[in-house]
Amino acid sequence: MGILLTVAYDGTDYCGWQLQDNGISVHHVLNTAIAKVFDCKFSLLGASRTDAGVHALGQQAHLMFETSCVIPPHKLPLVINGRLPQDVRIADARAVADSFHPINDAKSKTYSYKIYNARHRNPLLRRYAAFVPVVLDTDKMAHAARYFVGEHDFAAFCASGSQVRSTVRRIYDINVAKQGEIIEITINGNGFLHNMVRIIAGTLVDVGRGKLAPNDIGDVIASGDRSRAGKTMAPQGLTLMKIFY
Repeated sequence: MGILLTVAYDGTDYCGWQLQDNGISVHHVLNTAIAKVFDCKFSLLGASRTDAGVHALGQQAHLMFETSCVIPPHKLPLVINGRLPQDVRIADARAVADSFHPINDAKSKTYSYKIYNARHRNPLLRRYAAFVPVVLDTDKMAHAARYFVGEHDFAAFCASGSQVRSTVRRIYDINVAKQGEIIEITINGNGFLHNMVRIIAGTLVDVGRGKLAPNDIGDVIASGDRSRAGKTMAPQGLTLMKIFY
């Protein structure tokens, strides 16, 4: 039986989604909680690897049991959430076909990157937004963001040492909005390279502070040169919002 879980978590205290030897992952605490509920073998496969400190509202995880699940899918969140730490929650659960694959069947993903743009840090936002004290021009950032839309080779926006078959990805939409002292970059695409969203955010920050012009972005993309793009922004500003199937 296959069940698709929608998982939300504050990633601050975790080494990421994926099981790792160097710390406690979100995957680990979910496995532990599920094992306390069900006395049978199961597997859990996440749709997206989020890094240490990165959050999620719409992570998707495919839960497969070797035997039939005696609890209806819609009741699973209540049952399993009682065994989870407070910074991890299952928001929804639904049955899916046995052939379903959470990674291969995904059509697009939406991420949000938040920046706290003020002179002084806000202690209440330190877990959920990157702090940038330099005044940013959001109009220029929004203009620059348009250059990312479409299918491109995003080698310049991939973490060094990443091993992938192709660095070509398609961005469907990207938006830069400011409300008060919060700048939010929302991006939807068919897939993302390691640190890609955080590097795009860092590049847009360079535009906002005047280090790059908006029309420089096309040249940076075409160069494939990681050194020409902005820095990798801090993980706490990033949230996986939703995965579309």
